[in-house]
Amino acid sequence: MIIASILAIFLVIGGEAYPLFLPPRAELVGTYAAPRAAATVAAPVGQVGVDEYQEVAYYVAADRRLEFVNLKGGPGIPGVDIPGLGGAAVTAASVVTVQDGIRYAIGTSDGRVVPLDLTFEVAYPESGRTITPRVQVGEPTMVDAERRRAVRRLGMATPDSGTVIVAQVGPRELVLQTTVEKKGLIGGGTREVSLHPFVLEAEAEGEVTAVAIDGRGDDAIIGTSRGQILRFDLRAAPEITLAETIDAASQPGAAITHFGLLNGDRTLVVGDRAGGVSSWQVVGLPGEGRLRLTRVHTYDAHASAVIAVTPSRRDKGFATADASGQVLVHYATSGQTLISIRSPGGDLHSVAIAPKADGLVVVGGDGRTALWGLHNPHPEINLRTLFGKVWYEGYGAPEYVWQSHGGTDDFEAKFSLTPLIFGTIKGTFYALLLAVPIALLAALYVSEFMHPTIKGYVKPVVEVMAALPSVVLGFIAGLWLAPMLERVVPGLFVLPVVMTVSILGAAAAWRSLPATVRGRVRPGGEVFLVTPVVVVAIWASFWLGGVAEAFFLGGDYRGWLLESLGLTFDQRNSLVVGIAMGFAVIPIIFTIAEDSLANVPQHLRAGSLALGATRWQTAIRIVLPTASPGIFSAVMIGFGRAVGETMIVLMATGNTPVMDWSIFNGFRALSANIAVELPEAPDGSTHFRVLFLAALLLFCLTFALNTVAEVVRLKLRGRYRYL
Repeated sequence: MIIASILAIFLVIGGEAYPLFLPPRAELVGTYAAPRAAATVAAPVGQVGVDEYQEVAYYVAADRRLEFVNLKGGPGIPGVDIPGLGGAAVTAASVVTVQDGIRYAIGTSDGRVVPLDLTFEVAYPESGRTITPRVQVGEPTMVDAERRRAVRRLGMATPDSGTVIVAQVGPRELVLQTTVEKKGLIGGGTREVSLHPFVLEAEAEGEVTAVAIDGRGDDAIIGTSRGQILRFDLRAAPEITLAETIDAASQPGAAITHFGLLNGDRTLVVGDRAGGVSSWQVVGLPGEGRLRLTRVHTYDAHASAVIAVTPSRRDKGFATADASGQVLVHYATSGQTLISIRSPGGDLHSVAIAPKADGLVVVGGDGRTALWGLHNPHPEINLRTLFGKVWYEGYGAPEYVWQSHGGTDDFEAKFSLTPLIFGTIKGTFYALLLAVPIALLAALYVSEFMHPTIKGYVKPVVEVMAALPSVVLGFIAGLWLAPMLERVVPGLFVLPVVMTVSILGAAAAWRSLPATVRGRVRPGGEVFLVTPVVVVAIWASFWLGGVAEAFFLGGDYRGWLLESLGLTFDQRNSLVVGIAMGFAVIPIIFTIAEDSLANVPQHLRAGSLALGATRWQTAIRIVLPTASPGIFSAVMIGFGRAVGETMIVLMATGNTPVMDWSIFNGFRALSANIAVELPEAPDGSTHFRVLFLAALLLFCLTFALNTVAEVVRLKLRGRYRYL
């Protein structure tokens, strides 16, 4: 029954973690004809989209219309003529997601930019759910008033200050448009529009072929027909400066064909004429004092030129498409290409990922639409994102990071288990560093040297220590021990030296006494004489630590650690955990080790003593090797106890997932992480299943440790069984 229960636990945990590694898939849901007759519909300019229920698809057409496609197969939804365009055609479109819907910037053939907001009203009448699109058009802006040239490409951002648009009006000419809307406290308001023309620098090669602007309006990214990317700094607008020029194409000289900004508008996806796809970030690299646009990942390439890049509004996924009809779905965090599909009609113009990342809409050049269902619930998970270094948004280099929650919808989840595994090992190491020497030496002394009468009191007391709840130990360690240790840290490092010298000095003084005086103390009762020495040594250590801090550490050991060694001091750190968890592990190791030593046959001791060996020589050379299988088992059981400890490491450390061996820093262990985050993880989510994977790793770790311990114990037993 025990074996069956363990296997059942293993299967339940493994079953919850298994879906993380299932391959993603895509299924064709249906194809839909163009909203109007093929002879009259114009090829879509782009920016196709779909509502969150995947019932209505939409795209901007070149003949001044916003077209809708009913994906439920019912009656068609009439398109909307974009007002205010006059006789001008739509030549470009850019789109961003805002709080209450979709915001377009429409570029026209006569040099204007028209803002357009699209929302969906959802109602639930008796017949079922109905979705009605609503379109609101703002006031147009003339960006090329002198020559009225067509707007070729647009990039738009909506920072808190307003709207920022970069429009291409010539082969190398662009215009920066900033719109600031100010609302009064009591009705009314003002709208200020500023235009700032600029051209590509002379050293830039080729013409403009792609335009993008980051979500904060800080950088304008320009792609050229010669494969270059130019980053213009807009932070000091209207002064626009060229920050850097980079060769970004997958093949030398291949034109940059399309840009896409992922959810959060920090990661730039670049597609080129050779079919290459790569992602870039503006980051501050280590050792450099300025920002640089840096390539982060390269993805599977297309067979022909990339014509569309569309981001997911839910996560860091995105899709790319080429003119032959191939669509690839990628994920930026993992840097991998997940799905490859081909458009049913072959000819492809635009593509969009559904708001919930569970669908894909493809629009052909003649207005035909195809809907694909995506099953890709855990795109950010693979072995590298779980255990390797990952280059996350905003980081200067790849790192191990666990951060499952964020304060914004565009947060990039970070599920690296490496910091948690490291924290588990770190906490266990410092706990055993304290517990193993004390427990084993105490067991040896109690078994071989302590008077039996005293042993009858000491051993039960130590065993009662094992019954103390770990939550109580964690509570005491976090609220009392941590602040107390913070005041006496220098004394703790002086303590081993002072303690050793004091005990050796006391032993030497004891040996110098006449035999008649020493004979008055029963053998094994020396522990009562050395106890005052230990207490005085502890007091002297703390006093000397304060003196050393005042004279050698400038009166502030924390400042000295930071300035001289670069170490920060956290009040709840590994030192506190080592002492508290070591206190919890000592009784287990002591009890098992002492039983093993006590079970060594008495005739072995008698034979050793009869041959002239001292009690110490007998204990070290005869008793200890004979009991080594049990002692090893005691240490490994203590190791397993420390690895699985939850409440002490949860309450007595900062619970921060950092990878640093410093004893003055905290950590986060696998067990504590599961206890903290599992109650708030949505059932079936990636976070939920990764926590079960962490539990599976903990289960496998303890199972492996117990297996190794048993194998070594049997080998030691076979080696010393003839003694």
